[in-house]
Amino acid sequence: MPLFNTKEMLKKACSQNYAVGAFNINNMEILQGIMSACNRLNSPVILQVSEGARLYAGSLYLVSLIKSAVKIFKDIPLALHLDHGRSFEMCKTCIEEGFTSVMIDGSHLPYERNVALTKAVADYAHKKDVTVEGELGRLAGTEENIDVENMETFYTNPKQVKDFIYKTNIDSVAVSVGASHGVCKFFKDQEPGLRFDILEKIHKSLENFPIVLHGSSSVDEEIIKKINLFGGKIKNTSGLTEKILKKAIAMGVCKINIDSDIRLVATASIREYMNDISPSSFDPRGYLGYARDKIEDIVAHKIEHVLGSKNKI
Repeated sequence: MPLFNTKEMLKKACSQNYAVGAFNINNMEILQGIMSACNRLNSPVILQVSEGARLYAGSLYLVSLIKSAVKIFKDIPLALHLDHGRSFEMCKTCIEEGFTSVMIDGSHLPYERNVALTKAVADYAHKKDVTVEGELGRLAGTEENIDVENMETFYTNPKQVKDFIYKTNIDSVAVSVGASHGVCKFFKDQEPGLRFDILEKIHKSLENFPIVLHGSSSVDEEIIKKINLFGGKIKNTSGLTEKILKKAIAMGVCKINIDSDIRLVATASIREYMNDISPSSFDPRGYLGYARDKIEDIVAHKIEHVLGSKNKI
């Protein structure tokens, strides 16, 4: 089975009211854990590569690993997606490398410039049978200096969504309704949760068009406790609860992006292994293999109890 783009994958998810997990990968063990979980539960999957992952691991290394996964897991629908591409050139390069879906993130630009950039990428990608995700509204993150008093400017404007989709001809739209990247999903003085009033307006304005939610990790407190128990110093965390995510899926979100949860589980597992399970170990296969198994477990949990994509291949 070849690599898929996301068109039919997300169309099916929209019509059947579940979400496809879009998991970020940075190395072999993360990929193996994700794919084992999807194989176990017969779930489609979107594997995401960020610009940071490309710099860290090398894009061609990651593409080769994913193409190997396609050969191993022949029955699992799998898309290779660029997460948060910032330029036309980056998207073009990834398409040439074999990516089947790309996100062009022009959300930091004025509206008309975002439209123009996103349309240019969509025009190019569609000629190559590659799907495109655009972003309207700016998603915050731990690396940004956010003026909390002006958070309203970061939310997606529901009145612009149909116009944005029409003018750009994108295949899915990422919206900003209150979450952010990193291990703290909410800002100081912000009520924990999503702006479901905004999401509802967006959902009502679209007819089964794929909506994407970024920054969707749950940041489990027990995982944070384990990290800190074995020497970590992570503080002030918050995530999107499973209840919140399920409500978002019921309101039309059919692609859920998950990255931080995988990083946290990997970190907790490695710290536990090195400090408690096998303190004398110096073999990376031991602690990385242990982390891989725990990644498989959390992805399987997401598939079955949050995304609803079990047995949807």
